[in-house]
Amino acid sequence: MNPHDELTALVELFAQSKSLISRAEHVPPALVPEPFRRLLVHDHHMTVTMEEFFHCEVKVKVLETKEEEGLYCRMILLESNATGQIVQFGIVRFNFEYVTDAVKQEILSHQLPLGRVLINHNVLRHIDLGAVLKINLGPQMAEYFGVPAETETYGRLATIFCNGQPAVDLLEIATPIAKDVG
Repeated sequence: MNPHDELTALVELFAQSKSLISRAEHVPPALVPEPFRRLLVHDHHMTVTMEEFFHCEVKVKVLETKEEEGLYCRMILLESNATGQIVQFGIVRFNFEYVTDAVKQEILSHQLPLGRVLINHNVLRHIDLGAVLKINLGPQMAEYFGVPAETETYGRLATIFCNGQPAVDLLEIATPIAKDVG
């Protein structure tokens, strides 16, 4: 699936989809400006990356969940434990077939970010970066980040392989940050 179609498929999982993203454009990883390159162009969990960048743990705030065609989907925010700042927006589409029931139950408890759960349970995983996107925020996502609509930021589409299987499709959007910061 091309990046635009994958982005559309993930965003349209939720009712408020039209107010999340005003515009999105695929950007080659080499052209992504800092600090977004450091935040997005890698094969690590965003939970860990955000914690390292913001020098604090993050907690998950689940905005909405649904099940569709046997897949668990959720729209989330990651929030800095230190400041309360929203550092990331995300949409997750998870096939629990590839993880243990304990992992599934902890994810469904909404207590920890997905990456932290997979790390804590030592799930054999690999993250495949699909695409990096330059994004203009729609009104709803801009409100989450506390910035004006149309503010530019960057995000990524990725797949997490759990135990060798493509278990999780992700849209991860970083908070708007001044370029060349960090």
